Amino acid sequence: MQNTWCKECNRIIKDSDKCTICGGVLQADVPTEVHWCVDCKVPLIVSVNEKEKKCTLCSKETKYLCKDLRPVFPEERLLIEVLLNIPFEWQGKSVWANNSRYYVDGKAFNVSLQRYRNADINKAIEGIATHSQNNSCKSFEEYKGKFIEANQDRLRLVTTEAMDFVVKEAAEYRPEQRIISFSGGKDSTAVADVVIKALRDPSIRHVFGDTTLEMPHTYEYKDRYRKDNPKAIFKTAKNREQDFYKVCEDIGPPARMMRWCCTMFKTGPITRTLNAAFRKEKVLTFYGIRKNESAARSKYNRIDDESNKVKIQKQAVASPIFFWSDLEIWLYILGEQVDFNDAYRLGFDRVGCWNCPNNTLRAQFLAKIYMPEESKKWRDYLISFAKSVGKPDPEEYVDGGWWKARQGGNGVAASEDIILRQTNCTTEENAKIYNLNKPLSDAFYNLLNPFGKVSKELGRKMINEVIVLDLSSNIPIISVMPFEQQGYDYPVKIKTMNAKHADLHRMIGYQVKKHNACRLCLKCESICNDNAITMTGTTYTIDDKKCTRCKKCVSAQYLDGGCLMNKFLRTVKGKP
Repeated sequence: MQNTWCKECNRIIKDSDKCTICGGVLQADVPTEVHWCVDCKVPLIVSVNEKEKKCTLCSKETKYLCKDLRPVFPEERLLIEVLLNIPFEWQGKSVWANNSRYYVDGKAFNVSLQRYRNADINKAIEGIATHSQNNSCKSFEEYKGKFIEANQDRLRLVTTEAMDFVVKEAAEYRPEQRIISFSGGKDSTAVADVVIKALRDPSIRHVFGDTTLEMPHTYEYKDRYRKDNPKAIFKTAKNREQDFYKVCEDIGPPARMMRWCCTMFKTGPITRTLNAAFRKEKVLTFYGIRKNESAARSKYNRIDDESNKVKIQKQAVASPIFFWSDLEIWLYILGEQVDFNDAYRLGFDRVGCWNCPNNTLRAQFLAKIYMPEESKKWRDYLISFAKSVGKPDPEEYVDGGWWKARQGGNGVAASEDIILRQTNCTTEENAKIYNLNKPLSDAFYNLLNPFGKVSKELGRKMINEVIVLDLSSNIPIISVMPFEQQGYDYPVKIKTMNAKHADLHRMIGYQVKKHNACRLCLKCESICNDNAITMTGTTYTIDDKKCTRCKKCVSAQYLDGGCLMNKFLRTVKGKP
C-alpha cells in the first residue's frame, strides 16, 4: 500500500485507509520526479501522477531525467572540468547533478568514485587557481532564471503549503516559544525563511548548534545571516568543556553506527541552551528535516512531540519542508533570492560536520581541496588510531573508509570501563557485589537519587552504610556499603529491599556503568525533563530537589545499556 499522510495530524500513516490518530481521511504521499526540456535546457519538477508533462515555457513534451537534482554552480563545474582535464568545456551549458552523476544539457555523465579517490589534489588546487579568474557565471545565471520561471507554479504550491503548516502548528505556542533550528545548511536556510515569512516575525529565536566541526564556509554564512537578520534572537549552542580530538583519543573516532559526537557536541549543547532559556516550558522547534534525505528520515513524522521519538525532551519538532525534494529546496532558495552557504557553490551537497563518518568519498575529496590542513590533521589522527588498535595496514584502513564501519570499542583501552563486573553476595539475599573503577564517594551516591532519597544518617555507621528511601512510602529500598572482594578494584555491596529486586538491580547496574564510564556526553541532560542532571568539569550531578524520579535516565527505552558509552565502547567479536 502507498504511504499516505494525514493533513490534520501531519503524520505519515502506513497500511491504513483512515488516520489511526484522528480518524480523518488520508491523502496520498505523491512523489515528484524531474523531467527535462530539450529545447529550454532546464529541469521541471512534476508529480508522478501528472498525465501531461509539458514544458511550461515552450509547451513541448519533456522527458524523464531522474528522481531528484541539484544545480551545479560555476565553482563546482570548474573543479569537475579540471578533474576531467577539460577546462571550460561545460561553461556555456546547463549543468545539473545528482550525487556523482552530472547532466550536461540533459546528457548524463558519471564521475566515478575511483576518479575522486585517485585524484592529484595538488594538481586540482593549482588548476582551480589558474582558471578561476576566467570562470564565467553568465550561462549559469541564464539557466537559473529559466529554471525558476519554468517551475513558478510548483514554487507557489510548496511555499503556500509549507507556510500554512507553519501557521497552524505555531498557533498553539506563544511567539517566544517558537524556535528555528539553524544549522547553516540549505534545508534550515529554507525553513528559516519560510517560518519568518509565514509568521511575519523577524525576531523569532534561532538556535545554532556549533559542533566545533563546521566548515569555515558555515561559520562565514552564519555571521552573514546574523548581519542580514539583525532583529532575530540568535543563540549559539556549543560544548565548551570538551575537545573533539581529545575525546577521540580516549574512546576512538565516531563511526556510522557510533556517532557519539552528535550527542556530545550538538544535541547536548542545544538542550542546555533551551533549558537555560525555558526551564520546564515546552517549545516548538522548526527543523529542516526531509523524508527524502534518508531511509531513516522517511519514517519520521512531520510533527513529533512524543518523548520517546524526539532527541530533546523539551521540544516538539515540526518540519515545514518535510515533503520537499532537493530540487524544490533549490527552487525556493534561488526563486526567493535567499542567501545561502557558499560551500554549496563548491560542490558540497551537505554541509554538516566536515569530517562526519557519513560523508561520501566525494565530500572527502572536496574537503581535501578546500580544507587541506584540517583534512591532513584528521587523516594523521585516524592513522595513529588505526596503529593503536593494531590494524595491519593503517593507511588502507583509513583511506579505504574502514574506520567508518567501526561497531565497538575493540582495541580501545576505555572499553574496560563499560564492562559491568558483579557477583551475587553469598551471605545476603538480593545483594550483589559491584566493581567500581574509582573509590566509592558522594559522586556515586548522587547517582542513586533517581531511586529515592539518599540518606547517610539512617545507615549503620559502623559499616559506612548508606540507605535509599522510597519517596512515597519512606521505606528503605536500597542499602549501599563498602566491601572487600578479591580481584575487584573498589567493591561495593548493594542490597535491594521491599522492591522488585531484578528491575531495581538492573537500573542500579546502569548507574554503576555511568560511574565507571561517564565521559560527560550530555545524553542524560537531554533526557531529563526537569533540568535535574548537570555535567560540569568532570562531575555528573543529579539535583535531589529537582529530580522527580521519572527514571528516564535509568530506562533502556532512552539509554540502551544504561549509558551511551555502552554503545560506543562495548567490544564486538569479528568487527573492525
